[in-house]
Amino acid sequence: MQQPSHDLKTLFDQLGLPSEGTDIDGFIGEHPLDPDTKLVDAPFWSDQQKDLLRDWLLADGEEAVLVDQLNVRLHDGK
Repeated sequence: MQQPSHDLKTLFDQLGLPSEGTDIDGFIGEHPLDPDTKLVDAPFWSDQQKDLLRDWLLADGEEAVLVDQLNVRLHDGK
């Protein structure tokens, strides 16, 4: 089975954030989003991070799937 070339670690690396599993889980736990807040509008992103998230969403490939995964986890808080 072929491994995906991107994962949440890759996304966090690109965002300039600590990217080990516990780091990702900690970030998500510390930054829950309410249902009315869009991922790219969250106040904790820098302008560069927002741009990257938008670009990955617009790519509509593996990258967009990762951003969607992060979006779901931040809205679930897990």
